[in-house]
Amino acid sequence: MSKPILVAVAWPYASGSRHLGHLAGAYLPADIFARYHRLIGDDVAMVSGSDVHGTPITVRADAEGVSPSDIADRYHAEFVDNWKRCGIKWECYTSTGTENHAAVTQEMFLNLLDKGYIDKRCSEQFYDEEVSRFLPDRYVEGTCPYCGYTDARGDQCDNCGRTLDPTDLIDPRSKMSGSIPVVRETEHFYLRLSDFSDRLSEWLDSRVGWRPHVINFSKAWIEEGLHDRAITRDLDWGVEIPVDDLGPGKRIYVWFDAVIGYLSAAKELSQRRGEPDLWRRWWQDPEAESYYFIGKDNVPFHTIIWPAMLIGNGDLNLPTNVPANQYVTFKGGKASASRGVGLTIDEGLDMFEPDSLRYALAASFPEQSDSEISVEEIARRVNEELVATWGNLVNRVFSMIHKNHNGAKPAGDERRAEDLAVLATVESLLVRQGAQIERVELKAALRTAMDAAQAVNVYLNATEPWRLAKTDPGRSATVLATALDAINGVRVGLSPFLPFSSAKLDGILGEPAGWERVDVAAGTPIPKPSPMFPKVDLEALGSID
Repeated sequence: MSKPILVAVAWPYASGSRHLGHLAGAYLPADIFARYHRLIGDDVAMVSGSDVHGTPITVRADAEGVSPSDIADRYHAEFVDNWKRCGIKWECYTSTGTENHAAVTQEMFLNLLDKGYIDKRCSEQFYDEEVSRFLPDRYVEGTCPYCGYTDARGDQCDNCGRTLDPTDLIDPRSKMSGSIPVVRETEHFYLRLSDFSDRLSEWLDSRVGWRPHVINFSKAWIEEGLHDRAITRDLDWGVEIPVDDLGPGKRIYVWFDAVIGYLSAAKELSQRRGEPDLWRRWWQDPEAESYYFIGKDNVPFHTIIWPAMLIGNGDLNLPTNVPANQYVTFKGGKASASRGVGLTIDEGLDMFEPDSLRYALAASFPEQSDSEISVEEIARRVNEELVATWGNLVNRVFSMIHKNHNGAKPAGDERRAEDLAVLATVESLLVRQGAQIERVELKAALRTAMDAAQAVNVYLNATEPWRLAKTDPGRSATVLATALDAINGVRVGLSPFLPFSSAKLDGILGEPAGWERVDVAAGTPIPKPSPMFPKVDLEALGSID
């Protein structure tokens, strides 16, 4: 039965180019997972969009002397191009700048306010006297009180991942003027997060199969005591507050409205399809499942804050799983767009074919621990694994069939035990791989698919159809027909990971009917092959900055 599957992916700040750490951390895993579920017939809604309200955007706009919308439009267009080049397939990729998103955000705000989960309070906030304005979180930097990192932001420490309030920082400084800000009183709306402690704790205790670092981090947050959080800021950029209690110069803050984007994107998708209530299939159907693909620095927003908002709002499904990845590191340092560490997505795609890049990143997904990648490691995986194991397998089987059997799949003689065994191996590995993907064990699933490819290579080396072509043509035809049928199963398992090369195989072998191996019809034309994946020349890459 088709099942509604919501694949909710972190909303990138439209403040600068995204790097390979972002791609490996959230977007590529989500795409692989969604492609699998589409292939098995599930009703998938993979949604996300550019976060155009984040204060990193206003920080960059101030630095460049342009408007925030100029920055947001520039990088939103870049992201859309990134996804196309990478083969990331969305049901809806949008932005937080739409009228639809503002309306959905304001509706949830009013609902939580009406139910008493939002209240108004006076608080202390940093104020820059040199520029005469209150400072949003990311306009304040200083030393993290937990790890001592000297360039922590007012909302989060990039070094230890702890979420912060600006007043937590040691030796705070204003990013606008470099001066030491002063504390002044200001009035804002707060989400009463502390009201949800018991319900969140009970819900987290019921989670099964979550990654240990996600569940442990989330439970630790609750054990430390949840603090109510301001959801508005002294800004002129963002979703307007739907009540005028606070006066002018304030907006709903980015962390509150960005997570609502998962819901607003589903509603936008419904509108695009001309079915206004379609969103309910992914958000209110008790059979629906929802998976949130994020980096570990976003864990509390998706396992504590967003679930609290969903509980408070009522009648909306809580996350089925939050398979947050750890960090990708480059030469020992955490990939960071703001600090220029690691290759941007565009730089990676300029160096490598998209499927080659997807393969190397997927083989190194930081699912349980930080993962180090480099140009050299990507090249090694492409040449020694993707090209040597899978690319060469397809190339040599296609070449032998094209050369020795008039460019069409031969019928062959009756299959022997060793032929049936290799097909059974591919089928069993495909079943294992499907289970791994459903548990969001994507790195293991890729290894399983490559194990299947290697099993076919072992079979060919044992049977030697190139030798049999001279001594026993009938048997050679059977071996090659069997190898082609095995390849037809392997390519199903690799299709979520390698969409571009898989599409080429679809044009030859036909599109997969589902998550299963089927025999290729005898007589199917097999053209003279060209290499599926080019070998990477590291010396040539050395000339690229």
